[in-house]
Amino acid sequence: MAKLLLGKEVNEKLNARIIAQCEALKAKGVQPTLAIVRCGERPDDLSYERGATKRADMLGVAVEKFLLPEDVTKEALLKTIDEINANDKIHGVLMFRPLPKHLKADQDEICNRLDPAKDVDGMTDGSNAGVFMGKKLGFAPCTPAACMEILDHYGIDLTGKKAVVIGRSLVVGKPAAMMLMGKNATVTVCHTRTKDVPAEARAADVLISAAGVLKSLTKDYVRPGQIVIDVSINWDAEKNGIAGDAVFDEVEPIVDAITPVPGGVGAVTTSVLIGHVVEAAERTLA
Repeated sequence: MAKLLLGKEVNEKLNARIIAQCEALKAKGVQPTLAIVRCGERPDDLSYERGATKRADMLGVAVEKFLLPEDVTKEALLKTIDEINANDKIHGVLMFRPLPKHLKADQDEICNRLDPAKDVDGMTDGSNAGVFMGKKLGFAPCTPAACMEILDHYGIDLTGKKAVVIGRSLVVGKPAAMMLMGKNATVTVCHTRTKDVPAEARAADVLISAAGVLKSLTKDYVRPGQIVIDVSINWDAEKNGIAGDAVFDEVEPIVDAITPVPGGVGAVTTSVLIGHVVEAAERTLA
């Protein structure tokens, strides 16, 4: 039976650290503040907003919301971002994406209007450059950062280990690969054009699955001794609930450790987001 790498355990330690950081900042007259920018009322955006707001309140971070209509113009959204950039009391920004369909063609321009110093969810080119260069230019996306928090919490040393990432998106796959290399792992990134993904996956010491395809990670992809980080959140109609990429009942008995879905990576991402806001506030004092 595999060890379950539980997000709850990671959060307990991470949240205690964030609370201490917040208290230190407030003692210096700084109130860490997150701006939430939402266009329209997509159910998944509203759900994440509730979770982020609740976590921020619990950890001592203020939240200021900028709620815009779904048919907001590009000009109005850019003006909002400019106002946030100019507000020294706002340290981090969560802007829900994807943006409404009529803004899809302009999404890169709109995202990059944000000051990377306030980009706590890795949506600007500046933040991506920071991840790839190992510099503090903005912040990594919260999901791969949560993966690293889990590996660190459970004392999984990546030095000299072979890590395989399934998925090459800018949101998870590519930044996860860079962050793993930053921990001295040797990294392979698999994608839809990789010839033999199961063979590559079985060779890994640490396997991060970010394919976003329900039941795509089967027993053929794993071997004994592996650590599996299942990033994806998929809807499983058979179970009427969410599930990861892994066919959990097949994979869990084989590997040494695995993150469950729900209860794994997803449970840590909101704390990482709030932690980034606090770190952004600390950087303003440096």
